[in-house]
Amino acid sequence: MNTPLAPSLEAFFTDRLLCQQRVSPNTIASYRDTFRLLLTFAQQTTGTRPARLELTQLDAPTIGAFLEHLETDRGNSARTRNLRLAAVHSFFNYCALRHPEHAALIARVLSIPTKRSQKRIVTFLNPEEVKALLGSPDRSTWAGRRDHALLLTGVQTGLRVSELIGLTNADVQLGPGPHLRTFGKGRKERVAPLTSQTVAVLKVWTRERGGLPADPLFPTRTGTLLSRDAVERRLAKHLEIARRDCPTLRSKRVSMHVLRHTSAMMLLTAGIDTSTIALWLGHEQERTTHIYLHADLALKQRALDRTTPPGSRPGRYRPRDSLLSFLDNL
Repeated sequence: MNTPLAPSLEAFFTDRLLCQQRVSPNTIASYRDTFRLLLTFAQQTTGTRPARLELTQLDAPTIGAFLEHLETDRGNSARTRNLRLAAVHSFFNYCALRHPEHAALIARVLSIPTKRSQKRIVTFLNPEEVKALLGSPDRSTWAGRRDHALLLTGVQTGLRVSELIGLTNADVQLGPGPHLRTFGKGRKERVAPLTSQTVAVLKVWTRERGGLPADPLFPTRTGTLLSRDAVERRLAKHLEIARRDCPTLRSKRVSMHVLRHTSAMMLLTAGIDTSTIALWLGHEQERTTHIYLHADLALKQRALDRTTPPGSRPGRYRPRDSLLSFLDNL
């Protein structure tokens, strides 16, 4: 049975995602990129243009080969592979209602499992590294002053990069109770308090920046929104300068999300509990914040110091027999 792919895929984005679920622009962008990659891969393997593809051509073997292509040819991590698979699963769940005649094919695609991935300890910057990074923008230039204000705001508030570039002049309140107001992931409104240092920098920047209340707080030279890639490129430029004076930065891969981790670690080391940090960062669940507990070696050392029995003598465990020894060594 011939079932063109294009009408179902277009309806998936316009009807299901935008109208029914009202997903965020970030989700739309992620799903869009997934299907761009998938359709390009399908064209290369089948020789059929994306507009002429049939739903049946995206069967389980094709999807499995696409996921393998992401990891082996494009060098994507298991986590990225799983995000792409989630988008495919969402589309085929929609197709299950729209095309019950292809239930067997759809069921096989939906049975493709996610791949377990390593949970790495988060990367964050220590105070010396933060100081070096914030000191790297050339504040004698307009772009340098903007970048310094943006990076300082990111480190202090822990906002996501999408939240930072989406800030407008109206979102900044620098009077009594200074704060930023933003709509974050999941369309949640969030208020981020500002420290006196950040307030001082933003007062200078907003006076220079000017503009209307709806204008972006950290714009391009033409006054438009900065893109995520542009912000990451600016960060990479400043990191190159900061690494000259701060050798420990040379061994770290630093992105804008690392600045968010840094903000969380600053709060944790200051003694703030994880439930408050979760609210600060806009996490849906408190357990998401537990990754910072694993990353704080100083916190672990303090716990170890409290639990080590005083005056204890080191010893060595000896198994009772050879079979127990074999099991212990597995």
